[in-house]
Amino acid sequence: MKTIGLLGGMSWQSTLGYYRAINEGVKNTLGGLHSAKIVMYSVDFEPIEKLQRKGDWEGTARILSEAAKSIQSAGADFLLICTNTMHKVAPQIEKAIDIPLLHIADTTAEVLAHKGIKTVGLLGTAFTMEQNFYKGRLSEKYGLSVLVPNKEDRQIIHNVVYQELCLGKIGPRSKTEYLRIIDVLAGQGAEAIILGCTEIGMLVDQDDTNIKLLDTTAIHAEKAVEYTLE
Repeated sequence: MKTIGLLGGMSWQSTLGYYRAINEGVKNTLGGLHSAKIVMYSVDFEPIEKLQRKGDWEGTARILSEAAKSIQSAGADFLLICTNTMHKVAPQIEKAIDIPLLHIADTTAEVLAHKGIKTVGLLGTAFTMEQNFYKGRLSEKYGLSVLVPNKEDRQIIHNVVYQELCLGKIGPRSKTEYLRIIDVLAGQGAEAIILGCTEIGMLVDQDDTNIKLLDTTAIHAEKAVEYTLE
């Protein structure tokens, strides 16, 4: 069994989901008292969020690259960044380490390809929905057509993530708004919706809508289980 490196804490709410899903996946596959071999570095999210708002991505890259090097030094065989947004600095992190990085957008795109989905809606932080590091990778590397909400709805999605979900707050009004936005994207031709922020699965799940939802936390964790047991 390979040792999984988790770069988490962004937020710790979703990192908790990673830890649970990976260990459950290993247990379900191997049985008995088996659990995953994990090295985890959980950062303090507050200073990182402040750097995000300032647009100081190089500052965030330095923090996360140092954390990634610590994970590698502790014996991890490969790395997961337990957040969609901070894949913005995945190239810098990859340069800082010698172990493979399991990219969350790639694992999600592989699921879409397997299902034959070509047009997908993307929910996430404003950074993820508006910048090219994520949706550009989906379109350029995998040929996907990526739809995002309008500006007002993007702000709603973003605010709920930072002001509620990252603090462990689950609000019925926010859930209603998310489902409305999902319906709008479906009406625009989305065949599935990427929950492209690792906290969104805390708020909405497949039982809430008929359109296919892709929970990136669950997908990323499942791929990590496959990789560690290869």
